[in-house]
Amino acid sequence: MNFKEELERKTGETEEIVKRYLPEPEGFQRRVLEAMDYAVSAGGKRLRPLLMRESAALFGDAGEGLPCFMAALEFIHTYSLIHDDLPALDNDDYRRGRKTTHVVYGEDIAVIAGDGLLNYAYETAIRAFEKAVTVEDYQRTECAMKILGRKAGVYGMVGGQCADLLAEKPETEVTEEMLLYIHRNKTAALIQAAMMIGAVLAGAGEKAVELMEKCAENIGIAFQIQDDILDVTSSLEVLGKPTGSDEKNHKLTYVTMHGLEESKRQVAALSGEAVGILKGFPHRNVFLETLVEQLIYREK
Repeated sequence: MNFKEELERKTGETEEIVKRYLPEPEGFQRRVLEAMDYAVSAGGKRLRPLLMRESAALFGDAGEGLPCFMAALEFIHTYSLIHDDLPALDNDDYRRGRKTTHVVYGEDIAVIAGDGLLNYAYETAIRAFEKAVTVEDYQRTECAMKILGRKAGVYGMVGGQCADLLAEKPETEVTEEMLLYIHRNKTAALIQAAMMIGAVLAGAGEKAVELMEKCAENIGIAFQIQDDILDVTSSLEVLGKPTGSDEKNHKLTYVTMHGLEESKRQVAALSGEAVGILKGFPHRNVFLETLVEQLIYREK
């Protein structure tokens, strides 16, 4: 089986896990549940849960709690996209080739759909405790919960979003330090959560988890720089969302700060270091190494 076929198979399996944990749209809250389902079912690469699963495979058996965290992380990621697309933030009408949630359901329902996904993510993740058998299982699940909460919160993704919003204000002087802070937190934090949680649940030691955190930071920063590159060089038809939004919003990016060629060189350097970390573990996961390279150098 070649990489493309294996990726399709594993993405399909990940999709099934995510769908399995989605709540049924029913009751007086049906409308918000439908909006949650619409946003999650828009598809995408399922990058974060897939990275979690493959990171776990580097270190051993992650147990039956792993799918709970895979779905939870995708719910958190999707809530962040719903809110990012709102008129108060990026004001985008398309996401993954479809109308964004607020365009279809209205801003009010979109806001609470994001809130609903965030809260339901923790309801889903905590179900991993029901799968725990040994004391060690409980300890690993507890550690994974702490990582999920911190990386998604004000010291992770939310903190990065805050800095990103401030960076768009005319009175803010955006430095390279601030820009990298935004990339490390707004984008890389959830990738760190994915790879660290996978490692923790599979019994990786503290040093190995730290290396996975660094690897994921590199992936996240490179992923975001590549996203900035695509915003300049790609199209709506290829990317599935409007291009040129950074320029429209007068947003300073790595590309506007350093230019296309330097941005591409930085992506290559970060990618090389990340894959080097993965290759340094006792057990190789060639699929994961290839996945990282493919995701960083994606065209959409």
